[in-house]
Amino acid sequence: MTEMGDAESYDVVVIGGGPAGLQTALYTARLGHDTAVVDRGGGRAAMMLDTHNVIGVTEEVSGNELLQTAREQVESYGADFHRDLVTEATRLDDGRFHLVGNNGEFVADRVVLGMGFNDERPEPPVPRTGKGLHYCLHCDAYMFIDRPVFVMGTGESAAHVAMIMLNFTDEVDILLRGEEPAWSEETDERLRAHPIDIIETEISGMRKSDNGWLEAFEFEDGTVRNYRGGFPMYGSNYSTDLAEQLGCDLNEDGTVAVSEDGETSVEGVYAVGDITPGHNQIPVAMGKGAQAGLAIHYELREFPRSLDDVRENGAVTRDEVPGLGDRIHAAADEFEEARAPPIQSPEVESAVDDD
Repeated sequence: MTEMGDAESYDVVVIGGGPAGLQTALYTARLGHDTAVVDRGGGRAAMMLDTHNVIGVTEEVSGNELLQTAREQVESYGADFHRDLVTEATRLDDGRFHLVGNNGEFVADRVVLGMGFNDERPEPPVPRTGKGLHYCLHCDAYMFIDRPVFVMGTGESAAHVAMIMLNFTDEVDILLRGEEPAWSEETDERLRAHPIDIIETEISGMRKSDNGWLEAFEFEDGTVRNYRGGFPMYGSNYSTDLAEQLGCDLNEDGTVAVSEDGETSVEGVYAVGDITPGHNQIPVAMGKGAQAGLAIHYELREFPRSLDDVRENGAVTRDEVPGLGDRIHAAADEFEEARAPPIQSPEVESAVDDD
């Protein structure tokens, strides 16, 4: 561990460079707060071959392209981007937070946790993610209209998703892969009242098209069933190590408990995106990030000063304004120069006496 003097200091440090974290950083940077994003790389959004359900972003934009554009946008407003994995988080005596990564250290007035979660992946053989293996029902169900679909899993969520998919296609199978179903008797009765085939035997192989898309699974009983793709439902592992280090409350499902503004049970610590309860969707994550960014701004902004502060310390002087972070101020200067020449003071002509 390096000395504290080597730590870079920020108003806001966002841990996690997914859509939620980057949206938070965009708000805090544009609202005048020195901001850093610390991201290890990867993540669920980075795996997307195509982007769905994000207004203004067309289908052919990959997850990596979306994230790269967002990073460049955030940096253009004065935020810093660090490729690093934060492994330790503690609160200092002065109320700030000390964050230790593999490559550096950071001190922040506010911390935003946006590390998301990892899907539990099924055992092979399975197709490539995005070409027959899909983790977001609301994002990808559209592509399976009138196509044969599988749902892998044995729990309540697998049964529920299989029934939902009947809204899009009349060919839905649940693949138990040799395991016993773990859903309730009520769910079993409900499931078997829907036209869904429950395939008990294990997968032995798969067939793919020339472009890598899944075409069919082969089963140990010798049968072959065609599929366009489907959804594995084996649960999620939430990245809550740092939240636990900081003492944040967790919900029963493993997500971080937050207020409407994204603040955790620990003052000054926020959580956004898939690490929190709710739909795991890019637009939803971005909305959570924006809400947290606004809430942090209200807490950190210099002005207006409270009446109590003014009465105790006096009026605000001109050398105290503007209330911007140094990095943000420097970035704003570049934006001004790119748009128009500096504003010139008008020349004042001397008055002429007609007499």
